Amino acid sequence: MTRYDTVVLGGTVVFPGEGPIRCDIGVRDGRIAAIADDLESSAGDDVVDARGLHVFPGGVDGHMHFGIYRSIAEDVASETESSLVGGATTALSYFRTGHHYLNKTGPYREILPEVLAASDGLARIDYGYHLAPMTSGQIDEIEWLAGEAGIASFKYFMFYKGLNLAGDSEDSDAFTMSDDKYDFGHLFSMMEQIAAADARRGGEGRISLSLHCENAELIKLFMARTQAASLQGARAWHEARPPLTERLSVHEAAILADATRCRVNLLHLSSAEALRGALEARSLYPSLDVRCETTLHHLVLTHDMLDGTGGKVNPPIRTRDDVDALWDAVMRGDIDWVASDHACCMESQKGDDVWPALPGFGGTALLYPVMLSEGHHRRGLPLERVADLVSAAPARAFGCHPQKGSLTIGADADLVLIDLDREQVVTPELLHSAQDHTPFEGVRLKGWPVRTILRGATAFADGEVVGEPAGRFVARPCPARAL
Repeated sequence: MTRYDTVVLGGTVVFPGEGPIRCDIGVRDGRIAAIADDLESSAGDDVVDARGLHVFPGGVDGHMHFGIYRSIAEDVASETESSLVGGATTALSYFRTGHHYLNKTGPYREILPEVLAASDGLARIDYGYHLAPMTSGQIDEIEWLAGEAGIASFKYFMFYKGLNLAGDSEDSDAFTMSDDKYDFGHLFSMMEQIAAADARRGGEGRISLSLHCENAELIKLFMARTQAASLQGARAWHEARPPLTERLSVHEAAILADATRCRVNLLHLSSAEALRGALEARSLYPSLDVRCETTLHHLVLTHDMLDGTGGKVNPPIRTRDDVDALWDAVMRGDIDWVASDHACCMESQKGDDVWPALPGFGGTALLYPVMLSEGHHRRGLPLERVADLVSAAPARAFGCHPQKGSLTIGADADLVLIDLDREQVVTPELLHSAQDHTPFEGVRLKGWPVRTILRGATAFADGEVVGEPAGRFVARPCPARAL
C-alpha cells in the first residue's frame, strides 16, 4: 500500500476553474501526491475527516501590508494567524522604502535581507514580498530582484506623484525618501526594466507591475473642497478622493504600459468609474496584459454603513452602486482576483478626525467567507470561480502557480476545509488579528473555514491555531515542480 503523511478523506474538492468533485487527497513531504476516488484511512499517518465539507485550495492573499504601522515582525506573527481564519495559506505583502515600514531608504540588496530576517520563523503561512522601487538606484536592481532575489512583482503609487498621505504637509520626495523625482519618468523607467525582466524570465512565471491608481492633482483639489465644506467620516474621504481620480490614473498608466509592453495589475479597483477605466484600457490596448483586482471591503462596505474614521482606506469605501458594479464585474469575469489589502491599524491611530487618521485596516480573515457568503450564496457565483478568484488567479498573476493556488500533483498541499453552511457575525475577536476594531463588525457571513492546512500540516482548526509557526518565504517566479 502506498503511504502518505496525511490523507484528506470524504470531502468535496473544489478545483479552480473546473468544479467540485468528491475525491480524496494524499499528501507526502508537504505536497499533493495523490488525488483519488477512495484512499484508505490506513494509508495515512494523519487522517483528516472532510465528510460534509468542501476542500478548497489555500487562499493566496495577493495584497497585504506587513510592517506598515507596526514592526514587520509583529505583523508577520499576528496577521498571518488572522490569514488562517479566512483560509489564506500564502500572503504576498507590499513593501517600500520611505516613511512607514522601516523608515529608511537604500539599495534593496541591503534592505530586502533585513525584511526577510524580520519575517523569518514568525509566519504561520507562506509569504512573499512585492517591492516598490522608489529611487532610480532601486530601479536598476529590478533584474537582480527578479532573477536572484525571488521578487516577481513590483509597485508604483500613482498618487505619490505630488501628494503625500499627510495632505501635502511635505513633498512627495521627502515622503518617499527619494533623491529622484517620483514622476512619470520614474514610472516609465520602471516599466521598461520590468518588461525586460519578464521577457527574459517570464516563462517561469509572470513578472509584473502593480499600480495604485489615483490622480494626485485631482485629489488635492477635491480634498480642499471637501475640507472647506466641513465634511467628516467615510463620506468625506470618498468625496475627497472621488472615482474620477481612479479612472484618469488608470488611463495614464495604461498609455505608458502600452508603450513599454509592461504587464500591469490594477489594484483595489473601488468604483464603477475605476472599473470603466480598466475595461476601456483593455479595449484600447487588446494585446496588453492588464489584470484587475478588487478588495473584500469594496465588495461589502459602503460609506453610509460606517461611523467615524475606522473605515478610512485608499481608495475610499464607495457607494452601493459601486459595490453592485464591482459584483457585476466579478460575475462577468472582468475582475481577475480578490484580495484583502490588509494593513493592521489600531483604533487609536484612526482618532476622531478623518483627515489625519491613518488609512487602512485588516480583512484577510474574511477572504473565503466574504466570497462564499456574498458571492456564492447571495449571487450564485460558482464554487470553482470562488477558488479561482481567491487562490489560483492571484497565484498565476504573481508568479507562484502551480506551486500555490493549485490542486494538482506536485503542488504544495495547502488546503482549506470549509463548512458552506456555517454562519458567523464578524467581531474583532473572531478575526485573530492584533487590530482592536474592524469596519466589518456586525456583518453576518455564511461559509467559513473549519480547518486550514499548510503544506500538509494542520495550522488552524476549530477556531484555534495549531502548532508552531511554519511559514516560509516563497521565492518567485516559481517553476512547476514534480514529485
